[in-house]
Amino acid sequence: MFIDDIKVELRAGRGGDGMVAFRREKYVPMGGPYGGNGGRGGDIIFVGEEGKSTLLHLRYNKIIVAKDGENGMSKNMFGKDAEDIYIQVPLGTVIHNADDDKIIGEILDHGQEIIVAKGGR
Repeated sequence: MFIDDIKVELRAGRGGDGMVAFRREKYVPMGGPYGGNGGRGGDIIFVGEEGKSTLLHLRYNKIIVAKDGENGMSKNMFGKDAEDIYIQVPLGTVIHNADDDKIIGEILDHGQEIIVAKGGR
């Protein structure tokens, strides 16, 4: 079956929350901040692939959600970044926003990447 037009809902990952913590040790004057930043949310990236000729692999996958970043922790430990999601599409694919019909980009070359949904910080 040949599929050349598909509508998919994409949601990038949220960034992790930071942690507010302070050092409270006997021999450390004035303590100081001791919390870590949250991790970066995952992006959704479309990649051009020469071997693909149809969008059939996206037909039953209508909602694609990237993972959220991990929260920061005490002791200056930063949260882990979420992995990006790479979706292979055939060359010549035009990506546009369904709400306002604005064209986001077109994939013309093998390996060309377009970030469609940017993850949070």
